[in-house]
Amino acid sequence: MSVITLTTDFGTTDSFVGTMKGVILDRAPRARIVDLTHGIAPGDIRAGAFALLTACRYFPKRTVPVVVVDPGVGSARRAIAVQTRDYRFVGPDNGVLSWALAREKVQSLRLIANERLWRKPVSRTFHGRDVFAPVAAHLARGGSFHPVGPALADFTRLPWPAVKDRGGDSTGEVLAVDRFGNAITNIPETCAPAGSLDWVVFAGRRRLCPVGACYAAVPRGHAVAVFGSSGFLEIAVNGGSALAQLRLYVGSRITLHRATRSAAPVQS
Repeated sequence: MSVITLTTDFGTTDSFVGTMKGVILDRAPRARIVDLTHGIAPGDIRAGAFALLTACRYFPKRTVPVVVVDPGVGSARRAIAVQTRDYRFVGPDNGVLSWALAREKVQSLRLIANERLWRKPVSRTFHGRDVFAPVAAHLARGGSFHPVGPALADFTRLPWPAVKDRGGDSTGEVLAVDRFGNAITNIPETCAPAGSLDWVVFAGRRRLCPVGACYAAVPRGHAVAVFGSSGFLEIAVNGGSALAQLRLYVGSRITLHRATRSAAPVQS
């Protein structure tokens, strides 16, 4: 029996998550269900995609990652299942799976269309319960991938924001803000090899902080940038919130700049 991970924007106040688990356990009683997160902001497809990207590879092979960040539920948007070398992904075809799939070797892509696998009747507003949960249960208990539905040629891809390199500087953007107020960017650690502690971070021409080895590399209340567990540069305040103190938000433009050169990065 495989592990099923759940990533949703449902929160934990309502019964949505528990209901999905009930459907899974009714069909796959020995399934192991892991809540990856239910704290995605409502309808925030990019945040759901980033959460899955940074976490799914730490689960054992044959895990079934299920993502329900689905503002188009009930519309003409497709529901898909994707088999890769290691995992079987289930979710809406709105790009929320695509960042994680970019790191996987896709072997089969299927439209979720076999109504015999679904829970009936199917709600127009809760495909997590009636479509995605029962299909995930089918796959977790070892069910064949082919009966899920017909093969598809491709899936919807969410554009990955490119990091721009100019004169040795790397400019990206904030992709997510975690519950600690840390602003996580799309700038990978490869942009600052070996001498990463000789770098500083700017927002436009506003100097934010140096790059440090850890959050405690600066005094309490001071800002520091670190390459965090996700592998990307994140901006933090020791004992505080970069979101509040530095006025950073999702989409803020961030530049990684060598401290040994001029005082501020060249603006493009």
